[in-house]
Amino acid sequence: MKKLFITLLFVVSSMTIQAQEKLTWHTNIDEAIAISKTQNKPLFLFFTGSDWCGWCIRLQNEVFKTPEFIAWAKEKVVLVELDFPRRTPQSDALKIQNNQLQQFFQVRGYPNVRLVKATVASDGKTSFEQLGETGYVAGGPTVWLDGANKMVDKFVPYTVEVQKTAKKATKKKKATKKKA
Repeated sequence: MKKLFITLLFVVSSMTIQAQEKLTWHTNIDEAIAISKTQNKPLFLFFTGSDWCGWCIRLQNEVFKTPEFIAWAKEKVVLVELDFPRRTPQSDALKIQNNQLQQFFQVRGYPNVRLVKATVASDGKTSFEQLGETGYVAGGPTVWLDGANKMVDKFVPYTVEVQKTAKKATKKKKATKKKA
């Protein structure tokens, strides 16, 4: 009886861990670009008002928090949250970064999702190839992901050289952080 109880407890706890699986939403665009290059995936830019935008919250609950989206996102994209909260505090650097990206992409309403491929020129300037744009779409994760897959299909993978350079830069940055 004791073995049965322990086995049952193990099964239930493992199911709970899987159900609570979360996604990594990056907030630093430069780090996300480096990850995008090393993983050879497009950037998924989510412009949101997390603590006040009803449609943003609805998109999160109906799509982004579903097992279908979580599995899709882990395989297909690098997630970046560009938040414009009213009550949640943010650093000045994060506010500046998010405002610059909002202006660059001319985001006028929320939620707004852009799939892009980033390229950093030798002079350090970043350019973005837009693969598509969407917002809230009724119909749940299946309908939403159908549209997102059409955007991801436009992504042309980074060259091996770009990936190698990004991996070296990431390792160098990690080594510098450990020394500090």
